[in-house]
Formats: sequence, C-alpha cells, structure tokens
Amino acid sequence: MPLIEQLSPTDLAAKLDSEDSFRLVDTRPADSYEGWHIHGATNVPFGPGNDLSSEELSAIDDAEDESIVTICGKGLTSTAFAFELEQRGYDDVSVVKGGMEDWSKVYEVVPIETGSDDLEIVQLQRRAKGCLGYVVGSTASRRAVAVDPTRQTDRFKVAAEEAGLTIERVLDTHVHADHVSGGRQLADELEVPYHLGERAAERDVAYEFEPLADGETIAMGDVEIETLAAPGHTSDMVNYLVDGEALLSGDTLFVDSVGRTELQFGADETDTGTNEDDDPTGEGDAARGAELLYETLHGTILELPDETQVCPGHVSVTADNRYEVGSPGEPIAERLGTLRETLELLGLDEEAFGERLTAELPEKPPNYERVIEINTGRASVDETEATELELGPNNCAA
Repeated sequence: MPLIEQLSPTDLAAKLDSEDSFRLVDTRPADSYEGWHIHGATNVPFGPGNDLSSEELSAIDDAEDESIVTICGKGLTSTAFAFELEQRGYDDVSVVKGGMEDWSKVYEVVPIETGSDDLEIVQLQRRAKGCLGYVVGSTASRRAVAVDPTRQTDRFKVAAEEAGLTIERVLDTHVHADHVSGGRQLADELEVPYHLGERAAERDVAYEFEPLADGETIAMGDVEIETLAAPGHTSDMVNYLVDGEALLSGDTLFVDSVGRTELQFGADETDTGTNEDDDPTGEGDAARGAELLYETLHGTILELPDETQVCPGHVSVTADNRYEVGSPGEPIAERLGTLRETLELLGLDEEAFGERLTAELPEKPPNYERVIEINTGRASVDETEATELELGPNNCAA
C-alpha cells in the first residue's frame, strides 16, 4: 500500500478555519458519527475488508475537483478508505493522523485582554471538548498559576513558557464530571501545590490538596487571586477573582448559560435526601443545586462590578463540533454587565430559575460517574481509557 499523505489534527483545524475547499469524509460507523463529528463531514462508514460501493462513491462524487480528507476514530479505517479512493483515481487524498482521538486534543492558546500591563491571562481552549483552562500571572514577577488544566498538561507548560511565566501553583475550580482533570498531574510534574476549594474535602477526595476557603487569596507578585465559594453546579465549586478584574467562573456562569445542577447532588455527601434510585429523573437533585446556584449568582457573582470579565470553564460544543458562541481561537469571555442584560436566566426570580433548570435536564455527560471517581482519586486511569472517556463534547451547561 503506497503512503497516503497525513495531516495532523492541527493542520485540519487550520484548513477548517481558512475555509479551504475540501471534502472531509468520516469513515466511522453511523452511530459514532451521529454522536460526535466535525461540522461539514460526510459520513461514509467503512470497515476492514469493505469495498467501496457505488452508493458510497456517490456521496463524494461531487468532490472531484476538491481535495479529500478522511478521518475515523484512530486513523486506521480512514487510511484504508483513502487508499481505495486513490486506487479509483482520486489524486488529492489525505488522512488525519490519529483520527478523532487526536482531534480531541487540539488546543488554541488565546490571550485575554486585561486592563493592567502586569496581569497576564491566557485561555487554553480544548477545541473538540470545549474545555477552557487558564494560565494567570504577573509579567513583572513572572509567577503564575494554572487553573482547570486538562490532562494534556504540556499545553499549559508551553503556554506559560511562551508568556514568560513560571507556574507555581495549580488550581481546580471543582471536581470535574465531563473530563479527566490534569490539575493534580500538572502539580506533581512541576512539584508545586495543588488546590481545590475547601468543600472538596467533603467529596471523599482521596489525594492530598491544599484547600482554599472562601475569601482566601493567593498572590502572584502583585497579582492577587481571591477564592469565592460558588456552590451550585457542585458543592465544592469555587470561582477565582483575579485582581478584581476577571472572574474565572468554572462551571458556575458561562457566556451563554449557567452550570447544570444535578450531576453531584443527592447521592453524595451533601445529603439532600434523594438519590438516583429514588429520583431517576434527577429533578430533585437539580432543584437542590439550583437553590444553591441561585444564591451564588445573586449573592456573590452579580454583586461584582459590571466591568468584571467573566472567563468560564467551558464553551458549549454541538454534536457537529461547533462552538455555540464565539469561535475557536477567539476569547470566550464576556463582561458581567453584558451578561446581566442579555442572559435571561440571570433575570429570573428564584422560583422561576429553579423551574427552568429542572424542567428539561440535558443529557448527562458520558461516563460522568467514572470520571468523578478518577477526579477524586478513588480510581486510576490509563491513557487509553482516559481517551475513550473523553470522546465527545461536554454537557455541563443547563
């Protein structure tokens, strides 16, 4: 079999963003494609030993004058498919190396504009998952923290190095349910302290961390980071107010929604009196979380100045891999005053807010219970399982 040109997932991202004329063909089974795929991809399922049928060829025949890029789960069946196309006379065919697994690890590194020459905030966007992490520090002291790092920890090390910063602490906003956190791993690799909010101690976290109490501050040179208790999405959620200017809001407040509230509450240490067997819909759990989230939003977050820049922990990603708001490579952030005016949820009274959050619960993140076990240190995970657990977009917004 002759060599087929390979594209890295980063190359594919560049082609998609440049709007080059090409046809992307996804060779995974139809159910995998429907659950999660790249916008614009044509699905032509192709497996070992398959031959291309006339029907399958007709799905791409109108691409004769375009280049064709093939993708699958890991880059295997898409390579065989690309070879078949070349054998049939298609002369500009390439394959995405590592397939959707490696696509899930593509990052954009985006600076967030600040009002201070000393304050540096870098947003790391995990494109396929919508996870947003941060490197925050002082350009004068060169000291920084990493906030909500994902398990591709090298991305955060490189982002800090390119910004001229040294990561001295690692902070998570909460015990994540949709992806395997890289917080503890990054802290171990750098031999620096790892922090969670103090209420994480109530969640049976099995590894050591340095708890941060409501109002407690961390200084990176002259840059001050204040911890704000923010229960609602989870009991242990905290937000980080950076120099009174930017709020790293985790899964409390997004630029288009608020965090969902039923993933943790009920069958855990918050003792709300419900569990999944008693309340299979999750509505009771969501209602308790909604009460806490309303209190957090109106008693803490909305008390901040309108100029506060809200920098969330996620951006919602559709099944066809598009951002619900904004675009990859652009800052995902918004002024609190703008959200106060445009986000309807923030204008509801407590009863209406609770009803809205519990009326139609979104589909739960795949494998979220297993992910929580891993992120609390009660279970270990290898690279293969972690990759499988994280395939697909996040489902953390209400």
